[in-house]
Amino acid sequence: MLKNLQILIFLSIFLPFLYSCGTGVDANKYPPEPEKRVKKNLEEGRAFTLMGSFTNKKGGSGNFDFASSNELWRASLDTIDFMPLASANYSGGIIITDWYSAGQNTNESIKISIRFLTNEVRSDALDIKIFYKNCGQNDNCQISEKKGSLVAELNKKILSRAAIYKKQSKDKSKKKYTGKMKAFD
Repeated sequence: MLKNLQILIFLSIFLPFLYSCGTGVDANKYPPEPEKRVKKNLEEGRAFTLMGSFTNKKGGSGNFDFASSNELWRASLDTIDFMPLASANYSGGIIITDWYSAGQNTNESIKISIRFLTNEVRSDALDIKIFYKNCGQNDNCQISEKKGSLVAELNKKILSRAAIYKKQSKDKSKKKYTGKMKAFD
């Protein structure tokens, strides 16, 4: 039994090295420059890209989206701009505020989490959670998630502002025709 285990371990370690022996590659078929080798491998289908992120049809180095071009992201930040942010991760699609107290009652604080489910401006695009922290004496705090009208109001305000931003960006991208039509001969 022990001898079989030793043989199995030996084969599992050295078998990959034995397979690579004698399978030489013709250096004349592959260019020495790494960029050309990568291009050749991609053309022949022997390479992969991670979700197409490293190459595109124009030969560029990927597509990059910026937060300023996303209407939902901008509208969310504008809506909660009075609150300090604990985390804002555009690529992760989440905004988390820090605990905020309006000043009337320092024992009560609010924290908002906005998660983006899609980049499209639509009613199910956001997952908003609101947490309340109520602290008693001796820093005995209780945190609870509140659902209700405040979540709905926040969602409505963000979506309406995002719709305005989207309309403005569409209007800005339209080109006005300033020339005159020519008559056909």
